[in-house]
Amino acid sequence: MIINAEKCVGCGICIPYCPVGAIKLNNKKAHIELEECLECGTCGRDYIVKCPQNAIKESADVYERPRSIRKYFSDPMAYHVETKVPGRGTEEVKTNDVTGRVKKGEVGIGIEVGRPCLGTSYVEVEKITKALAGIGITYEEDNPITHLMEDPEKGTFIEEAKKSRVVSAIIEFTIPVSKMAKTLEVIKEVSKSIDTVFSLDLISRLESDGTIPVERELTKLGFEFRPNAKLNLGLGRPLKEE
Repeated sequence: MIINAEKCVGCGICIPYCPVGAIKLNNKKAHIELEECLECGTCGRDYIVKCPQNAIKESADVYERPRSIRKYFSDPMAYHVETKVPGRGTEEVKTNDVTGRVKKGEVGIGIEVGRPCLGTSYVEVEKITKALAGIGITYEEDNPITHLMEDPEKGTFIEEAKKSRVVSAIIEFTIPVSKMAKTLEVIKEVSKSIDTVFSLDLISRLESDGTIPVERELTKLGFEFRPNAKLNLGLGRPLKEE
């Protein structure tokens, strides 16, 4: 994102909308600190930021590496060229009840690094992926961050990614229920060494009576959770039943 200095009148209306404080006022003109900007695109949405001079726009360079990494993982409206996935993760993070990718006897794990509202670097994401790779986790192929990995078996990322900061990145994988306790133990341990926040998602198929099959074990492991769901009122069905 860039601000046209000739158009800008220094009103400062855009400044509070930047989630990371990358917009500064200097010599009565607003400008964007490119190293701080995560390319979320919020300041350029005219239905949000009412710039009276229409001085904020998106540079074409934002879709070129390595800048594009910030764009694709910070702007929920961006469409990943490599994976054809909009947003930061795959649809199964939200609507497994329709797609059925996570089967009975399995749990899907989503680790939303940098969320809520803090942001992250891929150096921090790599701390988590390397720790999980140590117990044999295989990452979801259709998840955008997998395409930035240098070695998925080791959980390492390419240097271009590790130099990038983003609003958030979602680590996704599926494991058998029998491996859930060990996996959550590793996540809890590595959380002590990362310099950001993350939200932990667990995706599972409900029992026929609507109960969560791993609820008791999660409680036993000391995890408090909030059951969320995107209900489709019976209009969706898994594409492939067991």
